[in-house]
Amino acid sequence: MISQQSRLVAITRTVLIAGWLAAVGLPPVILLRARTEWLNDLGRPEVQEQWDAFRIDMQKQTGRDGTVQRKVPKSTEPPLRVWLRDYHWLAIAAWILFGTVLSFFTGLMVMGTVRQIVTPPFLAEVSREPERLRSVGDRPEKGLQ
Repeated sequence: MISQQSRLVAITRTVLIAGWLAAVGLPPVILLRARTEWLNDLGRPEVQEQWDAFRIDMQKQTGRDGTVQRKVPKSTEPPLRVWLRDYHWLAIAAWILFGTVLSFFTGLMVMGTVRQIVTPPFLAEVSREPERLRSVGDRPEKGLQ
């Protein structure tokens, strides 16, 4: 029975580690592989023309009276292009950090649940019962001190 319990815990731990590796490792790899193609697509003249048209439209809307005041984007390039070119490592680092923290706490909850299933509370109390009785019998009486 104990070997099956420890086996369940080991399998759960292995699945959690494999899930963590997949969740933390795959998205950055996919991003790095697709990044070059996306940058090439975003470097096309028609994408730049769309961005320039958007900026011109924002410039026209800045002077209008209304409930929303528009700000003209400062960048002359589309934001996704700047992000993919200059800040992709920051995104990968944030993904790994937050993914690891989330996986760690999820793993704690899952392992706690599995251990609770493997060793129910009433069995844990029964296994501690002889130790508690032994410690009570070893105490000296108050009158003998």
